[in-house]
Amino acid sequence: MDYLKTKNILLVDDEEALLDLLETILQEEGYTNIAKAKTMSEALNRFYDFKPDVIILDIMLPDGDGFQFLSKIRKLSDIPVLFLSAKDAMDDQYHGFSLGADDYLTKPFLPKDLTLRLQAILRRTYKDESEIVVLKYAQIRFETAEVIRDNEVFNLTAKEFSILQTLYQNANRIVTIDGLCQAVWGDSYYGYENSLMAHIRRIREKIEKNPSSPESLITIKGLGYKLILEGR
Repeated sequence: MDYLKTKNILLVDDEEALLDLLETILQEEGYTNIAKAKTMSEALNRFYDFKPDVIILDIMLPDGDGFQFLSKIRKLSDIPVLFLSAKDAMDDQYHGFSLGADDYLTKPFLPKDLTLRLQAILRRTYKDESEIVVLKYAQIRFETAEVIRDNEVFNLTAKEFSILQTLYQNANRIVTIDGLCQAVWGDSYYGYENSLMAHIRRIREKIEKNPSSPESLITIKGLGYKLILEGR
């Protein structure tokens, strides 16, 4: 899991003491790339220049709130976000999830609870990107978001990448339609089934020899999809 410890983590909270505590907790767990922000405007600047892989986000900020910040970045990125807030009302948690948050932890919190949740998010989101995934007729390189087939390179869109990544994380096992939609579009995934089918069709055009008769990304009727890897 060492490669996950090198991911860029952005901490956003208006309390400097808490930011320092969070940084210490994560550094003691071996995380090496951490940036901090105390306001929404500063967090947006860090989002652009630091390019975080995950954000730990407070709700109450001096120049806005975490909900507004998440809404802004969701227009640009599917980066995972963990809310860390003193606001423990269920309505706030539901609102955070509806905006695309990956988890919600209330203050006060146990350091181990935070690090385990962060680790789970990173493990779920980022497979070892240096690995080349071998299919029957193609290879997937997650590091460069590319598919190579017959010496031709096909670029993956963000949604295609997320779908393939989820299928790869569950390789040779069935992933339900609901499970795929939730992994790609978050908890507000209802109504995306047709979009999923369209993305699956385009993925098959890139990885299959005959997209109409798929052998690597197969449909399990009435359940979902399965990605078949070679040699496993």
